[in-house]
Amino acid sequence: MMDHEKSWKVIKSEDGPDLKLFKARFDYMQNLQNGLTERMIILEGADSTNIIPVLPDGRFLLVRQYRFGTRSTTLELPGGIVDPGEASLRAAKRELREETGYTSTRWTYLGKVPSNPVFMDSYIHHWLAEDVALTAATDMDDGEFTEPLLVSPADIKRYLKAGKLEHPHTISALTRYLL
Repeated sequence: MMDHEKSWKVIKSEDGPDLKLFKARFDYMQNLQNGLTERMIILEGADSTNIIPVLPDGRFLLVRQYRFGTRSTTLELPGGIVDPGEASLRAAKRELREETGYTSTRWTYLGKVPSNPVFMDSYIHHWLAEDVALTAATDMDDGEFTEPLLVSPADIKRYLKAGKLEHPHTISALTRYLL
């Protein structure tokens, strides 16, 4: 079996444009199998977190949110960017409160996945928040608006199977939790 990490060599890197949420970088990568060099774009960005909020009665808390990339409204788990120097748990607690007004004292880390390993260098940290309760007003960023929605466990599974949950980070987190 080939060690793919040793089949590519970084020749050089160049800074690219600042894209608000990301900074572009161009890596010139030499394929050691054929000697050819490719210019690859990498988006450098902060890690993010998403939260599976579960109420004491077992219902899940999701949010409807407009997504600029697809120009559509998605049904997904709350979450957001981890600020510089911030731990992912602290970010998860902050994002849950800001986007929904809900909080929790019972948190479990479910692991992390790459945001998109094809061209991004960041990770998504999945957190489970149990016994969530509405304790505060929402406090969203200027560029976001969310609408909280309570969903039964049966509906979560039905939504997953029917493709009503499209955000890959939501699907990843729920898969870790439900399987």
